[in-house]
Amino acid sequence: MPSKRSSAFGPGFKRKRILKNVLMGAMVLVFLSFLPVFFLKIRSASRNESKELRDSFESGAFEAAYEQSSQMLKKKPLDFFLLTVHGFSAYQLAIAQTNAFDTLSFVDDCIWSLRKALLSRENDGRLLYVLGKAYYYKGSGYSDLAVNYLERARAALYKASDIPEYLGLAYAAMRDFRSSVEAFSLALTGETSPSDILLLAIARSYLALDEVESAKAYLIRCLEITRDSKTTAAARLALGSTLAKTGDIQGAEKEYLKVIEENGDNAEARFQLGELYALGGDVTRARAEWRRAIRIDPAHGPARSRLNL
Repeated sequence: MPSKRSSAFGPGFKRKRILKNVLMGAMVLVFLSFLPVFFLKIRSASRNESKELRDSFESGAFEAAYEQSSQMLKKKPLDFFLLTVHGFSAYQLAIAQTNAFDTLSFVDDCIWSLRKALLSRENDGRLLYVLGKAYYYKGSGYSDLAVNYLERARAALYKASDIPEYLGLAYAAMRDFRSSVEAFSLALTGETSPSDILLLAIARSYLALDEVESAKAYLIRCLEITRDSKTTAAARLALGSTLAKTGDIQGAEKEYLKVIEENGDNAEARFQLGELYALGGDVTRARAEWRRAIRIDPAHGPARSRLNL
């Protein structure tokens, strides 16, 4: 009889298979034992980066926070924390610029970041507030968006003392002067004294509404507290216009001459003097003032129009 062949799947094979399974199991256990440490290191690194980023922003190192968040967003483009820090840092950098192009560049980056952050928290008052101010700095053509976000921030009960002032300025840019005055009135109820700029802005809104007595009162208050030559000149020009509307021609002339006395020759003051003299029937003197206005500012449209140039 032929010899009986041993099976390839005999006891030897079974022992090898058992040994192989044991080794594989041990390797898996070793690998799994390292996973918690590995992921802990990743989470630890992530937390450290976030803490470093938060510390940079809170310490006022906005440029560092801006650059770091920009790099981190490449890996996590929808991370709420990163988008918020990046947007807030961009805003802080924007208002620190002296070049208009650089300001708008940072403003656009701020808006891009915070609008993405709003996708996950649409009623976050902080985001709405900074977005509203960012759109205000973007220019008068975006005043409607500034109003939209600032009003939403106020509706979300976000507390910021300058919201009414920015709302007033944005409404004025939209030529909604009634809403502008209402917003400015809220700004006056704050604990701090109103600034000269705020008083001037309120007066201008009242002038646009043709409420000259209210405008006059705010202009006088502005002149009483301001120490800035440009604000003084603007307030005196507005006060001169207000007095002229009430028929106080001598008072208006006095204000325009003060502008020239305090700040040097001024095209608008010369033009308005010409308007006063024309109103009194002294056309020769009026035309002389309009010509002076053009010599100071060759692009002064109203003066050129008066002289048919």
